[in-house]
Formats: sequence, structure tokens, C-alpha cells
Amino acid sequence: MAEESKIEQNFNAAYGVAGVVQGDQIINPPQTPQKVSTTIPSDVRQGSPNFVGRQQDLKNLHKALQNEGKVSVCAVRGMGGVGKTELAVQYALSKEFQQRYVACYWFSLNQGDLAPQILLKAAPYLAMPEKLQKSGSVEEQVKWCWQNWHPQEGQILIVIDDVKSLEDIPEELLPISSRFKVMLTTRQRNLSPRFWELSLGVLSEAESIELLTKIVDAELTSRIENEIETAKEICRYLGYLPLALELVAKYLKDDRMLSLEDYLKQLSLEDESLSDEMVRGIKAERGVIAAFNLSWQRLQGLATQLAMLLGRFAAAAIPWQELVEPTINSLGWEKKAVKDARKHLDNLSLIEIENGKNIVIHALLREYFRYQSKQEGDDFIHVLQGGIASSGIAVAKTIPQDPVIADIDRVRLAIPHLELLSQEMLDDIPNPDDNLIWAFVGVARFYSGQGQYNSAERYCDNCLKAVQSRSGDNHPDVAASLNNLAYLYRSQGRYTEAEPLYLEALDLIKRLLGDNHPDVATSLNNLAGLYESQGRYPEAEPLYLEALDLKKRLLGDNHPLVATSLNNLAYLYESQGRYPEAEPLYLEALDLKKRLLGDNHPDVATSLNNLAALYKSQGRYTEAEPLYLEALDLRKRLLGDNHPDVATSLNNLAGLYESQGRYPEAEPLYLEALDLKKRLLGDNHPLVATSLNNLAYLYESQGRYPEAEPLYLEALDLKKRLLGDNHPDVATSLNNLAALYHSQGRYTEAEPLYLEALDLFKRLLGDNHPDVATSLNNLAYLYRSQGRYTEAEPLYLEALDLRKRLLGDNHP
Repeated sequence: MAEESKIEQNFNAAYGVAGVVQGDQIINPPQTPQKVSTTIPSDVRQGSPNFVGRQQDLKNLHKALQNEGKVSVCAVRGMGGVGKTELAVQYALSKEFQQRYVACYWFSLNQGDLAPQILLKAAPYLAMPEKLQKSGSVEEQVKWCWQNWHPQEGQILIVIDDVKSLEDIPEELLPISSRFKVMLTTRQRNLSPRFWELSLGVLSEAESIELLTKIVDAELTSRIENEIETAKEICRYLGYLPLALELVAKYLKDDRMLSLEDYLKQLSLEDESLSDEMVRGIKAERGVIAAFNLSWQRLQGLATQLAMLLGRFAAAAIPWQELVEPTINSLGWEKKAVKDARKHLDNLSLIEIENGKNIVIHALLREYFRYQSKQEGDDFIHVLQGGIASSGIAVAKTIPQDPVIADIDRVRLAIPHLELLSQEMLDDIPNPDDNLIWAFVGVARFYSGQGQYNSAERYCDNCLKAVQSRSGDNHPDVAASLNNLAYLYRSQGRYTEAEPLYLEALDLIKRLLGDNHPDVATSLNNLAGLYESQGRYPEAEPLYLEALDLKKRLLGDNHPLVATSLNNLAYLYESQGRYPEAEPLYLEALDLKKRLLGDNHPDVATSLNNLAALYKSQGRYTEAEPLYLEALDLRKRLLGDNHPDVATSLNNLAGLYESQGRYPEAEPLYLEALDLKKRLLGDNHPLVATSLNNLAYLYESQGRYPEAEPLYLEALDLKKRLLGDNHPDVATSLNNLAALYHSQGRYTEAEPLYLEALDLFKRLLGDNHPDVATSLNNLAYLYRSQGRYTEAEPLYLEALDLRKRLLGDNHP
């Protein structure tokens, strides 16, 4: 008979030594949330309403990009403030673009290196093979992304903004398919002979005047026309640069009584007074810096401080509500004054407000703001960056251990700023003993939640190094960092790498805090969970027992963490078929949670679900059903209909009905669970593969083989892509597909799959594991079905002996 997918514990060891294991019985490979989409959405920002001229440049750019037969790379070159980025935006919004391209993707090198940005943009939509994620080079990973990019047909524009040198864009990181057209923006001349270069000059005099009049109102337009020669002189003085001209127009709007002649005089005086230090510190023309200074001098109240604060954030869109407001609150600035300051900066075009929610700052203006803050001294910068660090840490702490799509989207804009925090602001973090670790943990969770394990591992490693360099090797945060890295390895099935880290964390916690501390119990629990995942039950049990005893002694019998330990121990016993020992523990955990947390709590739903699963395993279906139904109802009421735990409950209830042969009731629940997982976690997620597998098994049980086979194949393919070829869940899928072929009498197709599954289980889990016994039994049954009795008997005997040794003589 076919082996059902294992029901495993949901391991939720929190980052940090305060983590706990909370068991929810679901079919649960490591979580890697992915987007629900077959197309990676374009990400071009809104264009400026004040764009003028450049029509011939746009035509030349379009012609150069339409180079058939190879990847076209066009470099738009020009000085800072000339409008390179805006030209790229306008091209992506043009009629020509709409007619020839299916999508556009934007990468800004002022936000970081190119490769991580490509991988991050692709991660929610492309299921990179686990083997490539673990051991492939960054170049290999990026190449795979370009080869598998969605949409897979049609021309795609890739914009790489602010390229400073050819080293920023190695050839290995660029797409090779001719359907990709690559546009670069750069200040560098002759970046590469392989690139077609569009040298973007300044605006013409007529275009400059047009830009001025387009920004101002009718009254100011009339004044410009009346002082046209002075207006032309201002344009010439500013080098006909769009950024500077926009500042002038907004400046004139802000001071409506100022004549153009007086502005020109102020500009000239300001230019003459520029210090050499300022000219060296800001990569802009003298006239542009002078225009910046005039606008800066116009600022009142908190406006200059707000500008300097915004300049300390990363060179990316800054989410106001999530990051700026909390920073302002921590600095004690008055809200109305801040609102007025923001309005003043916006009116003078010193900042741009994007979608009414985010602040965008031109690269030159960011340089200018940072220069101004440096003039205030290190103490002033420390105060500003301390506020930014405080708000960033707060956001990091909201990222859950296993984020779903909604969590990823909620914090996406904050990530560049959290990355900058971990790189440049560690010395500014308030209460570093409590908060330093979070500068890395939030980003690591963000990346691991999208299957970007290499990036997550880098931040876990950096966290460990940062803590060790600041606090030494003997510090609780070192243990927490070891635990985090171990958890990351465990979630990838890298058990042999996880174990020494868990052991080191446990030893360190004991040395630092003594044997009698709640964090010691947590570390014992985490190590036990690792052993349980490997089927090392005799090693897991004493650790679970020790953790339970320790929690009771330290926290008392009536504590939620005691209930968690009871649940974990019960699940271990259930896995071994020790049902009489498991049941009272599950009941005690449920009663404890109800008394401590009340009847209406998600943890109560978890305990109901676990107890129901135990009854199902024993064939006590009439006792299991009301518990599953109660858990499902409770989760829907507490968490809403759209939550992964609701999908779990639907799946478990469907499994119960399937066990009872109530197939018409099981199928719609499996389908609903599958749909919910796809919507919440994306098409490319291990739990989606699990749901496909469960639905396939239902169809197989009904003899609906033509419907079952494509689902088993899809589940197997998905697991291989997500988890790599060498993972226990891949072996399970191979086993299930083999069982289907076996049921159909397709013995020659079943045998190599059974053999491959057996070999994989032995290599990954060792010879002494229940799944190895199952594989031996299944292979023996196949041989028996073929009349190959002499081959079947030793396998049956080996499976029986193994199960007796692992599970005891009294296991079903």
C-alpha cells in the first residue's frame, strides 16, 4: 500500500535562545513562501509630470535597444542631475515601450550590489532548486533566474540605474537571451566598447525655459516671459540641468515677490562663497550646489533637521509611516512641525513624495543632505542614526520566524534601510545588549522566508561575527546567533551542520546562565527537535524530558511553555506509536492552555488539532472529528479565513474523512486547502507540494489514477526544485509515485522509484530510521506482487526487525 506523507511537527524555534517549539501537526517541509503569480510584476515608478524635451533621445534609445539577435545593452551617460533616471522612466512609460515590451524591471545600484537585487526580485516568483541555493555560486544562481524568468516570452527591459564602473555589472550577471534589453544609467564615459552609448546632454535653452514655465503657474510664467533674458542667464548659470532648474522654479514659487534678477544675484554670490570642502564633498557642478544652498537657506523650523535625517537613510524609497514617523517620535520632534517641514521640503522639490506614502530623494540631494549633517558633528549624526536604528529594530521584530507573503510585502521597503543599519549603524543602536542581534535577524528572516538561504546565511554569519567582536565569545547573544544559524540549517535539512551549532549554543548557555535557566530548557528542546527530525528518538526523549522538568521547576506547573513541552513529548511518543503515553500528555497540554490562555486562543486550536491527530492515528475517528472541527472553527474565528493554519485544519479534516472512506467530503476540503496555500504561500512552496500529494493520494484511493499521476509528478518536481534532489521529502514523493505505479501493475516503473527512495532515505536519515523500514516494506510488497518471493522475504524481515528496534514490539 502507498505510504502517506509523514505528519511532522511544526518547528517554530524563535530566533534567539528564548525560542520554543510549538507543535502543530501538519505535513510540513521547511517553509519557503513564494508569490502566487506566473509573471514577475514590473516595478517602474511614476514619471515626473515636468518632463520636457528628449524626444530624439528617446527615439535613438528605442532604435538602439531593438537590436535583433543578441542582448542589447545601452548606456545612458550624463552628469549628475541631467535626467538620466527620468529618461529611463519615461522610456518605460512610452508608447514604443508598450508596443514592444511585456515587462520592465528596475535595479538601482545605489541600493546595493546587482546580484542580491536580482535574486531578491526573483525569489518570490521562481522556485530555485535547493541544491543551487545551497551550493551554487551567485553567478550560477543569477544565470538560472534569467533562464527561468517570467514571463517567458516577449521582450523585457532591464534598467540598471547608477552604474559607477564596469565592475558593478559583471558580464556573468547580465541576461544572455536576446529578448532581454538592458539599459544602464551612468556618469562614466565609454563604460564598455560592447555597449551602445547615449550621451545625454543638458537641456537646450528653449527646453530649459519650457521646464521652468511648466512647473510654475500662469502668473510666474508671465514674469519669466517679461524677464526672459534673465531667465536664460539663470538656465545657463545652472548648466541647463533639469534637477537644478526644478529647484529654481519651486524656489520662485515659494517667494513670489522675488524677481529673477535678484535670484540670479543671490545665485552668483552663493557660488562665489562655496568652500572647496563642499565642492569636493558633493559630486555636482558649482552652480547646482549654489542652487542647493539657496533652497537650503530658505528652509525654516525643523525642515533642515528633517532633510538631514532623511539623508541618513539608505538610497532607496523611505516608507514614512513604518520608519520615518517612529524615528521622529523617538527624537521627540513635534508632529505638526514635522508635517510643516515635510511640506516645505516637498514644495521646494528637495524631496519627492511617492504614492503619498514614501519619500524619494535624488542621489545628489542625498549627498548634499549627508554633507550638511556631517557639518553638525558626529554627536548629531549619532542621535539621528540612533532614532533610525530604533525604528528599524522595531520593524525587524515584527517579521515572524516563517513569514508569509503578506509579511514579506509589508516590510519589503524597509529592508534596504535595515541592511544599511546592519552595515553602518551598529554603534548607534540603543540598548545594544537587547537590540544588536535584531539588526541582522529581521533581514535574515526576510530572505529565508523567500528561500534566499545564501543571503539569510550571510546575515546570520554577520550577526554571529558582530556579536563576538563586540561582546566576546562568551555572551548570550552568541548562543542566540548560533541557535539562529542552526535553525536556518535545520529548515534546509542540513542536519549535520545544525547539530554542532545547537550543541555549542547549549553548552554556552549552561556556562553563562547555569544549568537552571529557561534558556537552557529552550536549547534542550531545540536539540531534541533536531534529533526527532532525524528519527533519533532515543536521543530526543531524554532531552525533551529534561526540558520539561526544567521548565516545571523554574516556571511552575502552570505555564504556557510547560504546555509546549508536554505537547512536544507527546508528539515524540506518538511518532513511536506509544499512544497510551502520548494521550495523557496531549490532554494535560490542552487543559493547561485552556486554563492559562482561555478557550479562545490559537494555541488551544493547536492542542485540539494534535489530540485529534492522535485519535486518528489510533482509528478513533468519532473522537477525532469533533476536535478537528472545533480547531478549524476556532482558527477561522481567531485568525480569519485566510491563514495558513486554517489551510492546515482543512487538510487535516480532509485526511480524517479520507481515512474513513468519506471521499466526497474529503475532496472539497483538500481542494480548498490547496487553493488557500497557493494564495497565501504561492505556487512554489513545499506545503503546496504536500497538498498536491494529499489530493493525489485521495484520487489514488478511489482508483482515479489518471487524475492522481500528474499531481504526484507535480509534487515531486516541486519538491526537487525547492528542496533539492537530496531531501527526505523528495524520497517520500518518489515512494508515493512508485506506489501509484504499483497499484496499476506498472511494476517496471515502480521498482526504480522504490529503490531510489530507499537509497535516499538511507543516505539522508541513516539505516536506522522508520522511513527506511517503510521503504523496505514497500519494496518487499512490490516483489511479492511479482512473485519474487525470495527477494521479498529478507526485505520484510529487515523491515520488521528495524521497526521492532525503533518503535518497540507494541507498535501498530
